[in-house]
Amino acid sequence: MVTRRTGSARLRSWQVAALQKYHAEPRRDFLVTATPGAGKTTFALAAAVELIERRAVDRIIVVAPTDHLRTQWAEAAESFGVLLDPTLSNAVGPVPPDLHGYVTTYAQVAGKPNLHQARATARRSLVIFDEIHHAADGLSWGEAVSLAFDDAARRLCLTGTPFRTRVDERIPFVRYEPDATDGPGGLISTADYSYGYRDALRDHVVRPVVFAAYTGTSRWRNSAGEVIAASLTEAGTKSTEQAAWRTALDPRGDWVGHVIAAMDDRLDHLRESGIPDAAGLVLASDQDDARAYARIVEEVTGERPYLILSDDPKASAKISEFAQGGARIAVCVRMVSEGVDVPRAACLAWLTSYRTPLFFAQAVGRVVRARGRHESATVFLPAVRPLLALAAELESERNHVLPPPASSDESLELVDDLAEQPERAASELVAEWEALEAEAQFAHVLHAGRAVTGGGAAAEFDPADEDFLGLPGLLSPQQTADLLAHRDGELRKRARARKTAASESAEMLGFGSSAADSTGGDPAGSASAAESTGTAAVGWRAAAELRREINRMVAVLAARSGRPHGAVHAQLRTAVPGPASASASAELLEARREHLMSLM
Repeated sequence: MVTRRTGSARLRSWQVAALQKYHAEPRRDFLVTATPGAGKTTFALAAAVELIERRAVDRIIVVAPTDHLRTQWAEAAESFGVLLDPTLSNAVGPVPPDLHGYVTTYAQVAGKPNLHQARATARRSLVIFDEIHHAADGLSWGEAVSLAFDDAARRLCLTGTPFRTRVDERIPFVRYEPDATDGPGGLISTADYSYGYRDALRDHVVRPVVFAAYTGTSRWRNSAGEVIAASLTEAGTKSTEQAAWRTALDPRGDWVGHVIAAMDDRLDHLRESGIPDAAGLVLASDQDDARAYARIVEEVTGERPYLILSDDPKASAKISEFAQGGARIAVCVRMVSEGVDVPRAACLAWLTSYRTPLFFAQAVGRVVRARGRHESATVFLPAVRPLLALAAELESERNHVLPPPASSDESLELVDDLAEQPERAASELVAEWEALEAEAQFAHVLHAGRAVTGGGAAAEFDPADEDFLGLPGLLSPQQTADLLAHRDGELRKRARARKTAASESAEMLGFGSSAADSTGGDPAGSASAAESTGTAAVGWRAAAELRREINRMVAVLAARSGRPHGAVHAQLRTAVPGPASASASAELLEARREHLMSLM
């Protein structure tokens, strides 16, 4: 695939083709859309070198999203023999004459657009916009970028994914076409050269991704003091789904710890089977959650993770140290979601409420950069419909490249019956929500936009089978799901063993039941402490096991009949009336299990 060398960098075939088109059709503005991890930086610097050698431009200006990426761009440029200053501030006027140019940020340009305009017009300049969609992060940024670089000689725009926008928020220097999928008046960017995930998979530039979705029952208390329970996969409305999702992400529950343990288990396997420095990334919604998740990571793995926060002056240094070191896991908010290069990162735990297509593509892009032919990436995510839809879109691209082996098992369609439900304001949700508890359970893997469940039938796994996990064509989607379900069961057993050991240790030390235990059996607080730690606790555990068994049986029946998972659940509730499984009593769940057994 390598056909050309520029400077010290080898160019991939797509980069060569894009360069040929760029120079064959000279134009002032050129937009390249390339999947995260494909090598947009290398392409842009190769184009810059040729323009300098042809004396078409005299100066290079790079506009990046973050300060950390300023250094990353400068280091990459140096390997091409291009000297860019990543520290030039707005307090300094002219660019030093012994440099080819400088790297700035969108925020700096917005701070003094006239200064950057003077720099860009003092000499013929090529302006490279890294992730140009940031020019639409606010009218002030877009206006500043337009003012500063409207007179630049050449402009090269880069992005990791096609983006949509409203008519009144056009991104500067980008051409648009009407977007029929976005309704009347919608626009979509028009790239001069595109290189998608499907293309990158075919060329072995990126890793194939396995999306492992985790469900579980969440319980929370609303403003009226009522305890609400819902499964991530069975929430009936968007507001309920949001509350269940938010409760699952609460660090005080069991959901987060279980998913982190699953990722840690996967890292163990990757390190033993070909990626000795494999690392995982945990994405949090805010800094408080990130700190709490870091403590959970240390409890689960026994190793303190890297905690990377935007307000930490050492954040950039920590990213570089983590990328080049051997630590297992880094916990962050948004610091490594875009552009940051950590090639050894092969697992991602999506413990955040972010759900935009652009952020999803950029974050998943952190774990897909391939270094060898037989590497794969695993993304652990909540089984909620906004995320499943985004993952399914990426999965469908993979399926076009690497079709799966034939399988007699039918997959389960993802049905979005929430599309027409109005979404309630976040402030309204906050006012009525108090997290109580959440449990996690492996739900399914995604394949070509369809959910494939595991555990439908007993299966024995040879240890060697795990070597193939995530490599399409070697394991069928059903086998991959079965294997992950099997591993999830082992994790659950170990977690129960740890809890039992901790409880016995507490009794030996004379601490007895904790305050959390005393209210755990009755979230509303009406039960006595004895009831909560005795009969109610036993009943809750029994109900949880019944729910898991019902979910497994529903999965089997859905696979046999070819019907959606939700349709089988709906039929079950009709046959055995009552609330959804997440809120049902143990007695009702037993009746539903008996009904399902009669259908098997």
